[in-house]
Order: sequence, then structure tokens, then C-alpha cells
Amino acid sequence: MTSVSNSGPVSSVPSPSSAIVPVALGDRAYDIHIGPTILAEAGTLIKSVLARPQVIVITDETVARLHLETLTESLRKAGVKQETIILPPGESTKSLERLSRLLDDIFDIGIERSSTLVALGGGVIGDLVGFVAAIALRGIDFIQIPTTLLAQVDSSVGGKTGINVPAGKNLVGAFHQPRLVLADISVLDTLSRRELRAGYAEVVKYGAIDDFAFFQWLETHGADLMAGDTAARIAAVETSCRAKARIVAEDEREEADRRALLNFGHTFAHALESATGFGSRLLHGEAVSIGMVMAFDLSARLGLCEGQDAARFTRHLAELGLPTGPNSVPGVVWSASDLVARMASDKKVKNGRLTFVLARGIGQSFVTQDVAVEDLTAILNEAIAA
Repeated sequence: MTSVSNSGPVSSVPSPSSAIVPVALGDRAYDIHIGPTILAEAGTLIKSVLARPQVIVITDETVARLHLETLTESLRKAGVKQETIILPPGESTKSLERLSRLLDDIFDIGIERSSTLVALGGGVIGDLVGFVAAIALRGIDFIQIPTTLLAQVDSSVGGKTGINVPAGKNLVGAFHQPRLVLADISVLDTLSRRELRAGYAEVVKYGAIDDFAFFQWLETHGADLMAGDTAARIAAVETSCRAKARIVAEDEREEADRRALLNFGHTFAHALESATGFGSRLLHGEAVSIGMVMAFDLSARLGLCEGQDAARFTRHLAELGLPTGPNSVPGVVWSASDLVARMASDKKVKNGRLTFVLARGIGQSFVTQDVAVEDLTAILNEAIAA
């Protein structure tokens, strides 16, 4: 197999000051607005899709301190009435208990079929609020305002909503598309370095699955994105959102293998997260980073891609400060057999067989159920021993 060499920056990656990315889903189509002043403009944008001019904003304590006032003022100026619910931060909020309490809260406020929820926060808030919107009154509207890089490029787009249960991540949920997604690039300045790196894992994923040119661009500009370059951030978010919007439009409910490509590294990642209790020891993006490395290593072991491709991808993640192996997570005694068992409860299992997204090279991914347990166990043991 011949690997494509790095030819430097790629002209196909946009360099806009703002962007609108359409998600083409017929009567459920919506736009993703990307730019540095979107939150201040949110009231006008939100009002344009409301059945009636009032919303319930749901956020967490951390995001509320940083961004709620800006959103509230924007809604006020646009003449949109607002109720607010503030939840605890962290992955543990995506639970059955919190789901039940949140449903009680919105019914206490008073909702009807014309009501709209606004999810202001990262992936946890977006997933939870989207699921509440999907099941309350058999479905009401919601709007995503993602405040993390990971949420802006991945979880806020595509309509996957859900919560975690002890058996695994996102095993209870629904497909429910938002009416609008507002991605304000300026809010990324408030993220910790760790949160920003975790989001970057989902950005580079798009290069891994089917866009080698984007991966090349990230090799050159990824450090600029991490350093706060606005143009690089907008370009990366727009490219990522366009990739996901295209895939979602082709395979909204993952009924074919096309949307499953977005799970590159995730079969490994969800098992790692489950083993660490979905806590702060391992963020989702960090788990995805490790999972993508494992996916490339497994691909190389099976002779599907060159070892130098796997090494190149791993090197890029490491250069940006992302974890590339499970032993970067402190205080965990890993077991290959335990991780395989956790994978067996993954929602992507088909006919009792594990589903993996593997690679024939960077930008050349595919879906398969043809992975022997012996090869999987060997890769896991090698990663644990490293």
C-alpha cells in the first residue's frame, strides 16, 4: 500500500470570518451558524425559528457563569421570553436520575408542543437536553448552542441525543434533530487547555475517516487552532461541520455504514470511558484520541494500512498534547478482557458481533464486523503494556 505524502496546506479548507453550514434533511433541515459573535446575535437567530417567542434555556453551572448573561441579554433584545434551568457540570449529569428531574422541572415551568428548549453547553448538556426534547410531549423543538470545541464539531450536529446508563455510554437515547445550531468561536477562549485538546480529537477524526487533505491541513495549522487563531478555528469547525452534515444527510439514522464512519475510534473509546466510570479522569475526546490510535494500530496489525500511517497519525495527536494510550490515565488497572466485555454491550454491536471502523490509510476508513477477538485482545494488551 502506498501512503500519500504530506504536501502542505490544502486550499480546499476554507478561511472565512463566519460561515453557515446547512444540514439537508428535508422538512427537518437546519443551519449551523459559525462565527466569533454568534452568542451576542443568538436572540435574533433563535427568534426566527420559534413557534412562539419564549424558550427554556438549560445549561450547567460552569457555562452559566461564563456565557448565560450574554445569551440572556441577546434574547431580551430580540423580545424572546426566557426561563432558565442550571444543572451540575460533568458527564454524571447524563443520567436517568437527572433526566427524570429535568423533565419534572420543565413540566413545572409549563410547556406545550410549541415550546422550545435551548441547550447552552457542551456535549453533556446538548445530549441530555436533546433527549428531553425528543420525549417530552412526544417531541418538542430544541436549539443547540455548543460551548466546547467537541460539541461544536460533533455532538451538537446530527440529532443523536441520549444519556449514559451503567451498561454503557449513550445506550438510552433518540434521534431528534435541533432546529438550529449556533457555534460561537469566541467561547472557545474560555476552555481549559485540556478541554480544547479533547475537542481537537473529534476535529482530526474527520481527517482520519475520509479527508486526507484536511488531515494535512491540520498537521500545519492544528497548533494555530490550539493557540487561539480565530481563522484556523473557524476553518476547522466549518470543515468538520460540513463533513458531518454531509454524512448525516446521507445516512441520518445510521441505517447504512456511512454514518457509522463517524464512530472511528469510538468502540474503543466508549469501553475506556465505561471502565473509568464516565468521570473526569478520562474526557470523551481523550478516550476518542486513544481509541483512534488503537483503531490504526489494529488496522496495521491486520495488514490493512501501513505502519507508517498509523505512526504518523499517532505522532500528530501526541504533538498536540493528546493521550495516545490507556496508561496516560492515572489510577486505572486496565484489563483487555474487561474492555472486550464492555465493548460487547456497545450499541453498535450487530448480530452479536462487534463493529469497528478501521482504516486502509489516513482518510480511508471503513466499517467491519470481521475482527477476531484474538487480534483485538492482542492490540489491547500491547496498548496496556506500552
